[in-house]
This record gives sequence, C-alpha cells and structure tokens, in this order.
Amino acid sequence: MTPSSPDLVPDPAPHHRPETDGPLVDALSRTAVRLGLSLPAPEDTWERRAEFSDGGRRVVVHLLRDGRGYWVRLHRQGAWLAAGSTAELTATARVAAAWIGGANLERTRALAPFIRCGDWALAHEREPLDPVELAWWHMIDSHRLSPWGGNPHSLALLEAAHARPELRQLMPVTSHFMLWFSTRVQYPYTRVGYSIDPRPDGRYVVRNRGDVVAHSASLDEALALTVAALPEHTLPAH
Repeated sequence: MTPSSPDLVPDPAPHHRPETDGPLVDALSRTAVRLGLSLPAPEDTWERRAEFSDGGRRVVVHLLRDGRGYWVRLHRQGAWLAAGSTAELTATARVAAAWIGGANLERTRALAPFIRCGDWALAHEREPLDPVELAWWHMIDSHRLSPWGGNPHSLALLEAAHARPELRQLMPVTSHFMLWFSTRVQYPYTRVGYSIDPRPDGRYVVRNRGDVVAHSASLDEALALTVAALPEHTLPAH
C-alpha cells in the first residue's frame, strides 16, 4: 500500500517577537548551551537561517518572514522528512538537538508536537521507499508544509498526477512550478511526454517542451492530454 500523507499545515506562531539577538545561529547555539544540549558546529549560515548536520542527519532553521517564529526542517535518508513552525527558540533548539542526536521521527514529534510528517516519512524511515515514490511524496509534502505559500494549483497538480498510475511510475521534475516527467531517476533526467504549467489564475498550460499544446481550466483534461502523449509501452523510471 502506498504510504499516505495527511493534510499537513504548520502551527501558526503566536504574535510575539522571537528570542533572537543577532544571527539566528548564534541565538540557537546560546540557547542549546543554556539548556545543556549538544549541537555540532553550524554549517554555512545566514542572518535568518541556521543549519546543523551530523551522521547523515540535517536540521535547517529559518526565522519566519514576519519575525514571529521559527521554521524547522528535518532531513535524513535523502529527503526532507518532517517540518513545522514554533514561536519558541527553546523548542527549536530541543528538536534540533534531538534529531541530530539520533531520535527517530516518532520520538522527535513526541518531544516537539509542532513537527509534522506524513505516513510516507515514517515508512521511509523504517524501510527506504523506492526512489521514484520517495521523490513524489517529498515533492508533495514540500508544497504542503511550506509556510511561505506558493501556487496552490501546483500542489493540486502534484497530487492529481501522483494518482495517475501512468505518471506515478515516472520521475517527477519541477521548474518554476511546471511539472514534467523523466524515465531516468538520476540527473541528467530524460524527459518524456508533455509538461504541465499550473497558472496562478487556475488554468493549466500543457506544453511539448517550449510549444503550447493546450490551455485548460480542467486539471483532469490537462492530465489526460499528458497521459495520452506518453510513448507506447513507456517503462517505469530507472
């Protein structure tokens, strides 16, 4: 059975100023020391971003645009497995230390309930998913979890395309929200069939590389055109 992914929405951060003073990484490191937590030396960072990694585990923390909280993302086994937002720097430091220290997803969520993940991530942690299936779920949840919004029609497109067996067997590739498909799992990709460009007004533009094939207000119609354009006997991506 394909692992499901629930409707994941970050917890809204309360409207108060976060506990940062200077670069985010410095504030996180000071907080970890105060709490008696262990964090490795930070990776390359910016004023509003901090990154820590160790032993194949990675944590990236962003200060939200409104300055009212922190966005935490957890990476392991080739995918962003979980994410969430909180207004508390102490909670951010605790989840970062727990994840880097080896906690699994269930333990991490128990320590930090604001962290969200899909069933696919739990399944992947137990036994790695097929690379193509992992790419689909990773891409879908990257849209679902993002606190910065984006094109909602892009998420609808990804979910609907994943539901089509002919497309789900192919590697999904996106560029500026446009979705296209590859028969090759690794870069450089091998493009096959049409691409679909979800427009902000709700229309979908079907393209054959640079040429417009159709404009459609119906996602089902756009997907049907894309499936019909696949070469006969198209094999799963490998």
